[in-house]
Amino acid sequence: MAETGKAAVYTDVGKGFEMREYPVPDPPPDGLIVKVTSAGICGSDLHIWRGDIRIAMMGPGPRILGHEMTGRVARLGSNVSTDSLGRPLKEGDRIVYPYFIPCRRCYQCLRGEFSACPVKMPPPQVSDNAPHFFGAYAEYYYMREAAFVFKVPDELTDEMVTPVNCALSQVIHSMSKTGLKMGDTVVIQGAGGLGLNATAVARSMGAGTIIVIDGMPARLELARKCGADEVIDINEHKAPQDRIAKVMGLTGGRGADIVGEFVGIPDAMPEGLNMLRAGGTFLEVGNISLFRTTALDPSSLVWANKKIVATVMYDPIILPVALDFLIRNKDRFPLASVVSDRFPLDKIDDAFQKAEWEGKQTSVSRAVITP
Repeated sequence: MAETGKAAVYTDVGKGFEMREYPVPDPPPDGLIVKVTSAGICGSDLHIWRGDIRIAMMGPGPRILGHEMTGRVARLGSNVSTDSLGRPLKEGDRIVYPYFIPCRRCYQCLRGEFSACPVKMPPPQVSDNAPHFFGAYAEYYYMREAAFVFKVPDELTDEMVTPVNCALSQVIHSMSKTGLKMGDTVVIQGAGGLGLNATAVARSMGAGTIIVIDGMPARLELARKCGADEVIDINEHKAPQDRIAKVMGLTGGRGADIVGEFVGIPDAMPEGLNMLRAGGTFLEVGNISLFRTTALDPSSLVWANKKIVATVMYDPIILPVALDFLIRNKDRFPLASVVSDRFPLDKIDDAFQKAEWEGKQTSVSRAVITP
């Protein structure tokens, strides 16, 4: 293992990334050091980069961003010899792991609600402080505790595995919370990385009709390949009422059983709720930026018995489920094609500029950094 590793360091909004080099630390006894092979640009990373989620709230200092990643074991801690399923683990093995660690001691964790653990996600730490490698946009990643680590099967490529610890596991967890039943009609708002994975997951879970809404032809075409039966182009149906009417027409005037918001625009929520049938379930995943609001009429939910389920992250046991999903469906859905653009680490500024979607349209479904 190299003595030093490169990292793309984020200092503040509008300043871009700065390449720095840090000494690679030894692994803690119960943890390991990962050699990052691929890291995705998730919507939440764009939110931080553009200032929606102010990194200043976390205190001053440079930080390594990024959380959606995969890699190989660079060095094992002295107490680590297997993955979380008891399989032998050695240096060089490909692995997936969550970017958060539930405390396993709080009220929520003791109830088995690991994704609701209030301390699962500490703010990114200052990268100039040892052990430095706290984020995905670097050559190495420091894992203080190998609590949830799973070996990656050889038949899965890094491009397929990169979104496993974020987008794919998130939508598997989220869709299971909706109570999706075989034959249900599902509307997916947004065909980015989350929405495309959600489309494939909904199809695999037995959804009847899947309707995907987006404004980019390439994304909508990929959504069809991932299982969408119908697509709605927001360039053709410009007003929310037009899109609502289209969904109602496709569902015989009833509305969808489930509507999932994966785009991260607050006004998508009331629009999606109006696409939902009486008694249906609205899944909120995309809106993570603080203090952005939208107007809702609560009485419309009450009189129609509509439900809202909001989720963030997932239970770590979803990770091997996600790997199994990919193995079973790697020839059915073009999920490797969700990764649309690739950039080396030193071109990370270009990657973020191209992946940016707010205020413009982008053909990028998922950009990845390859350290």
